[in-house]
Amino acid sequence: MKEVVLENKKNGMSVLLLVLLLYAVATAGVVFSSIREIYWLMSVCITVLGIGWIPLLGLRVLKPQEALVLTLFGKYIGTLKDNGFYFVNPFCTSVNPASKTRLNQSGDVKHASGGNLDAGVVVSSETLGKRISLKIMTLNNNRQKINDCLGTPVEIGIAVTWRIVDTAKAVFNVDNYKEFLSLQCDSALRNIVRLYPYDVAPNVDTTGDGIADEGSLRGSSEIVAERIRDEIQERVNEAGIEIVEARITYLAYATEIAAAMLQRQQASAIIDARKMIVDGAVGMVEMALERLDENGLVELDEERKAAMVSNLLVVLCGNHDAQPIVNTGSLY
Repeated sequence: MKEVVLENKKNGMSVLLLVLLLYAVATAGVVFSSIREIYWLMSVCITVLGIGWIPLLGLRVLKPQEALVLTLFGKYIGTLKDNGFYFVNPFCTSVNPASKTRLNQSGDVKHASGGNLDAGVVVSSETLGKRISLKIMTLNNNRQKINDCLGTPVEIGIAVTWRIVDTAKAVFNVDNYKEFLSLQCDSALRNIVRLYPYDVAPNVDTTGDGIADEGSLRGSSEIVAERIRDEIQERVNEAGIEIVEARITYLAYATEIAAAMLQRQQASAIIDARKMIVDGAVGMVEMALERLDENGLVELDEERKAAMVSNLLVVLCGNHDAQPIVNTGSLY
């Protein structure tokens, strides 16, 4: 299906004025013919008054960044895309299969009792216009629980910025372009997340080149978001939709393993901290022994050096402040 943009249709004001003038003339003709008893003229004027409203059905008003897909007896005849006051065939009908579909997105969320805003798609019962918005909109899909490449369940949510670039494809190539976009976002998100670990893991290839890398959902969010955008774009090309941007809005371990992963992160942090403390303590002990030897303040044999090293390490690596003990006896 190829989009056809209707040009030179901004005749709405002219047609409206012509119809109003015709009604005025017909009304005057009825009065004149009734006075002069010209019955054929009266019949013509009454007929004009009875069917003169039909051209008004062809008047269309479009605001900026709106479009109207028109069909005539089931045949696609074109799309109105520019803002203005249009006149088209009065028997044309507007088509927008997604007019009553509500997505959890900017400018398209229904705040009403009974509407589930947490659901991906909510259908409104009220009658909405058939106009198609060409504005850039943001779809905030539900958070999903997905297993990463290591099998760890994570919860992730994305915000997808999109717009319609081909109204004919959006209306006629898919049944409902809003639901189609939402489902393709879910599918693409699952496909990409399964390629990455939550955090950096050894021997994991996230690029598909056969070489292990340090890609992860947490550390490579920009790259992951770009791959998600490309994946969604490839899926929605046939629907005439352009994906402007995709961003990760929420990322966390699933609730059933969050506590265990927190303990793991705490243990890793403690190990790293201890390693830093030990490295610093050993350096301080080495410096103390070297300074004592250089200044010749005291001569220590190997046994005394070992005892001093042990005491210093206990003091420097301990979790609590050391309690000093003063030795008043002889060193030997």
